[in-house]
Amino acid sequence: MEAVSIPVIDLQKFPGQSAEILKACKEWGCFRIINHGIPDKLMTDMKQVVRALFDRPLEIKRRNIDVIEGSGYRAPNQKNPLYEALGLYDMGSSEAVETFCTQLDASPQQREVIKAYSNALHELIMELCGKLAESMGLSYDLAQGWPCQFRINKYNFTQESLGSSGVQIHTDSGFLTVLQEDDCVGGLEVLNKSSGKYVAVDPLPRSLCVNLGDMATVWSNGVFCNVRHRVQCKQAAIRISIALFLLGPKEAVVEAPRVFVDSNHPRLYKPFTYEDLRKLRISTGLHAGEALELMRLETGN
Repeated sequence: MEAVSIPVIDLQKFPGQSAEILKACKEWGCFRIINHGIPDKLMTDMKQVVRALFDRPLEIKRRNIDVIEGSGYRAPNQKNPLYEALGLYDMGSSEAVETFCTQLDASPQQREVIKAYSNALHELIMELCGKLAESMGLSYDLAQGWPCQFRINKYNFTQESLGSSGVQIHTDSGFLTVLQEDDCVGGLEVLNKSSGKYVAVDPLPRSLCVNLGDMATVWSNGVFCNVRHRVQCKQAAIRISIALFLLGPKEAVVEAPRVFVDSNHPRLYKPFTYEDLRKLRISTGLHAGEALELMRLETGN
């Protein structure tokens, strides 16, 4: 395991951090953000709510059904026996958040926390995309109207599972992910593209971790790294994480803007929608970025 840390981006220091965020997107495909504006108390309260939701009886958790695959309840299975998840398809929809709360019998206080957290995280992810676009000299709203899938994760690490995988190696299918990690229990590891070795992403209280996914690689014409990552069991404890995935346009195709395409850098991927990619990953079983190779153009144009 490499003793290297992922980049840290201070959101209060823009535009001075523009070069740093672009470098992190190209070289790592992940970075931490600090001074992100999410109150400490809200992050703490949300973790308490998450733990309470996972303590619900199985019949209640099963009410949390999919809109698209992976957007509802996931019980431990043969492939990921230590992992359990709850989620909703679009955290930016107040109606979807209400449905999620009702499915899981959230109390009035829990509903208040979930709604406050969903609003704050959705605003943050939109702000982050704006800063990324601004760093590249683009003036349009990069992610306007894109769904943001919300998922809360629980890893039941035991003494017997030490050294095993909580979740297998994968890339995220969407554009980017904002992750609130467990402050006490680590395990997240990301691939250092330059060395080919995995780096431990140790918990850093009050920060959030950002991962770029497959859609970011396509949109950037291969410039941005869709970081491969995994979760390893390193101590016998319950690990909780909270993730918001900015997916991609609901119906429009994704293409690299002209800033990434020229005579020396021909277009690498044919236009396709997020749904096209999602279905391809499911049908092929390719979940670590390999599915993008099937979307490549034979010759740049």
